[in-house]
Amino acid sequence: MPYQWTQTAPDDSGAVLQKLTLWPHRSLPRKGFVWFIATTAILLSLPIVAMLGSPILWGLLPFGAIVVAGIWFALQHSYRTGQTHEELTLNRQRLHVRRLDPGKAPRDWDTNSYWVRAQIRKGPVQDYLTLTDGSREIELGVFLTPPERRALCEELTRAIARARG
Repeated sequence: MPYQWTQTAPDDSGAVLQKLTLWPHRSLPRKGFVWFIATTAILLSLPIVAMLGSPILWGLLPFGAIVVAGIWFALQHSYRTGQTHEELTLNRQRLHVRRLDPGKAPRDWDTNSYWVRAQIRKGPVQDYLTLTDGSREIELGVFLTPPERRALCEELTRAIARARG
């Protein structure tokens, strides 16, 4: 699961009880990126090698370079957007959510943890996970898969119930 719970203090201390960090799933690690680009370049060079000594080579070469560069920039963009993450901090009195997107200011939400509810409802994505305190509603983990959002909703409900005591 692309999220992690961290216990940061014992339950009876009144300090921060739990911290949840969520991040988007990345199926292609950096090492895989290098292999993918190298394999793509080698496979695209096969028809080009067959044209060595022919004027057609100069017609194919720019298109091969454009394809490799396009894949490179698309994957780099995917890695930049993958730096998005959300942090939820929960204790007996407060629930704080912070969303960090690359190139944007952090977005924060604070509320009394007693009034918070986690729920799944219809929304822009399947099994839309929201947190609400009755006056405001925020989305959480929109980049997670529907089964991950359902599992997280159950875990959040249990964690909020524990925080209430």
